[in-house]
Amino acid sequence: MKRRDSIKAILVGTVATTVLVDACTTSEEKSATATDPAASTIDRTKEEAEREAKLMAETFFTSHELATIAVLSDIIIPKDDVSGSATEAGVPDFIEFIVKDMPHYQTPMRGGLRWLDMECFDRYQKAFKDCDAKQQIALVDEIAYPEKATPEMKRGVVFFNMMRNLTATGFYTSQIGVKDIGYAGNTANRWNGVPDEVLKQYGLAYSEKELKECISFD
Repeated sequence: MKRRDSIKAILVGTVATTVLVDACTTSEEKSATATDPAASTIDRTKEEAEREAKLMAETFFTSHELATIAVLSDIIIPKDDVSGSATEAGVPDFIEFIVKDMPHYQTPMRGGLRWLDMECFDRYQKAFKDCDAKQQIALVDEIAYPEKATPEMKRGVVFFNMMRNLTATGFYTSQIGVKDIGYAGNTANRWNGVPDEVLKQYGLAYSEKELKECISFD
């Protein structure tokens, strides 16, 4: 799977998340954070800050489910020479937040994780996260390619597609992911004219006047 190159084209949206509540703050400080948008480093209305703080205080996935998400997300986007892995980019926390913010993900995600474990119990007598890398990849390979998957793997294919989309969204909206694709944002730029190879291709050239008055090559 040429995961990193292909996944860059699979982004399903732009969702940003931030940790608003530090574990060491007092309950009074937590309350102020939830009700005062200015306390956040991201511009929030009071209602948005309150909702985000509420979601951050809730827990949906069990520790076992989060561990499974971590293993699976790192299979989808592993660490390489360019950047860190999905877990290093905070993807499990991102997915935890998303399923609370968008509850329609909760049942298919929990059901998919359960399916993954049951399939591994049938094959290897242990949960997916406890299987070795070879066993994990063997199962992933059966659900990662919809056009090659057997009908019996349909449920796993649907789950993996969703998991891959969430992983890609979480990764490529993180600081690590943004650096991975080389996104620089809005930066000052200077146009140095049409490249020489393009001019030659079309039999064109700048005049002396244009070079002197209009084009500035650095």
